[in-house]
Amino acid sequence: MCGIVGYIGEKNIESVLIVGLERLSYRGYDSSGIAVLSHNEMSWWKKKGKIKELKKTLKGQKVKGDLGIGHTRWATHGSPNEPNAHPHVTKLKKVAVVHNGIIENYQILKEALIKEGYIFQSETDTEVISNLIEKYLKNNTLEKAVESAVEKIKGTYAIAVISEHSPGKIVATKKGSPLIIGLGKEENYISSDINAFITQTKKTIYLEDNELAIVTKNSITVKEVNGPVLDKEIQTIKWDPISAEKQGYPHYMLKEIWEQPTIVRTILEKYIQDDQSIEFKHLKLNTEQLKKITRFIIQACGTSWHAGMVGKYLLEKHTRTLTEVDISSEFRYREMIVKGQEVVIALSQSGETADTLACLREAKSKFYHVISFVNAKNSSMDRESDGVIYSHAGQEVGVASTKNYVAQITTLVLFTLFLGQLRGTLSKETYTSLIQELSRIPDYIEQTLEKTNEIEAISKKYFKSRDFLFIGRAFNYATALEGALKLKEISYIHATGYAAGELKHGPIALIDEHMPVLCICPKNTDTYHKMISNIQEVKARGAKTIIIATEGDTQIAEFADDIIYIPSVSQELSPILTILPLQLLSYYIALQLGCDVDQPRNLAKSVTVE
Repeated sequence: MCGIVGYIGEKNIESVLIVGLERLSYRGYDSSGIAVLSHNEMSWWKKKGKIKELKKTLKGQKVKGDLGIGHTRWATHGSPNEPNAHPHVTKLKKVAVVHNGIIENYQILKEALIKEGYIFQSETDTEVISNLIEKYLKNNTLEKAVESAVEKIKGTYAIAVISEHSPGKIVATKKGSPLIIGLGKEENYISSDINAFITQTKKTIYLEDNELAIVTKNSITVKEVNGPVLDKEIQTIKWDPISAEKQGYPHYMLKEIWEQPTIVRTILEKYIQDDQSIEFKHLKLNTEQLKKITRFIIQACGTSWHAGMVGKYLLEKHTRTLTEVDISSEFRYREMIVKGQEVVIALSQSGETADTLACLREAKSKFYHVISFVNAKNSSMDRESDGVIYSHAGQEVGVASTKNYVAQITTLVLFTLFLGQLRGTLSKETYTSLIQELSRIPDYIEQTLEKTNEIEAISKKYFKSRDFLFIGRAFNYATALEGALKLKEISYIHATGYAAGELKHGPIALIDEHMPVLCICPKNTDTYHKMISNIQEVKARGAKTIIIATEGDTQIAEFADDIIYIPSVSQELSPILTILPLQLLSYYIALQLGCDVDQPRNLAKSVTVE
């Protein structure tokens, strides 16, 4: 995996493919490459590292052609190097393939193909696809060869194929990984992400699993694999690509941190009505179904999983509904016990996260209703869920998620209030109080972000530390986990988040005078005094304490080496504010270390393999 582009038309092929790859680079990658057809002859270039290395290779060369494919790779099979980079071109130079996903039975297929005389030049699973297509191409059209090849493979894939045998077309198909077609005038595009072509066209066709597209300069034919031709809906993308630009910020991550007040305002405007009621137009489950829910199972990955943990506390407190939270990659391997009216909640920024999507499908196969909290409209999770609540965070480019985390928590708060009122488990007074407090949250976010200078100063004190602990309780246990994850992701410093009460059950042995401990301790919580005790425990053992505290809390200052104050809020809403200083601290520590903030090593924005 990570990003696919394809183009057929009259524009400069090199420019279109390279620009498309650059627009996908935010997803994270370790190599890149392109393949083009010119006068029925295949040419290709691949390089390890950033796209700029590929551009250096292409400099001075005359890259001509009217169709081509490109790819940014995030390594799954084989180390990051040129042989393993995409596109994969067969030994006879007749077929080129780019691929996102994982072919689970590639080793068996590879061994069989080697016995038949096919030569493999890489360690990847993808090369099985290109060799299979070449095998079946001998007596078939390119599209039929692709159909025959995908019949043999097991796993997930989005592939785009070009061949010297079929110089006027690109063939694409998918199963489990996203693939989108962009429609132009006497030109067409293919990509795994609309960002690759959004500046050129907003007309799109979304391929579904087991569909195959034959794309020429003037036509697009979509059919079922080995089945009939389909009448596909052409959709128009409504968002403006300019919103994804840095707009004067040095990094996307900093821009997205500062977008959070606006995003929360947008969410509140979208869902809270003039009479202070909450409405979700795409929820789809009716009132009786919502009232009868007996259990929620939240499943998500990474940052979204942390948001889901906040959701657990919210839903159990205010809707009195048993709620479990699972990591998606583990959820599928439970023996799921279905009792009563149970709902699976899936959280994802991209709506294409492979593990979360697989769990969604597993849940539906067992007749669970699925509600997804998704940022990307028209994504796979959006289309396959029973109900959807959109995060309205806009495009998030930085690999380390920031604004979508706050958006997910905000929408989970609103869903909890909506459901609590519907089920009669939330008093009118509490509902009104939280709605009023939510209206002030965007201002509170802005006040917290204004502490940038002092947070940057703290980063300069601690950026040389090689280990950090983050501790919190209840609603802010998730904040500790998410704060540690942010620091790990972009600074490469070892950081671990703990429920503060767990420290004395082993991890406290790690603490000495060299260990910074981030303590999340807002005052208006049920666990405030417990947190004070935990902070005293680590302080007694010599730790350097950085405390996130509530404005006006002078008592806690005596235990702090450094302190960052946030406005006073209820414990339900505190995770929206407590994470902000940790996002900024991680950002500034990474800058001190000279790290690539927006594209950390080894990471991808949307992990579309399981």
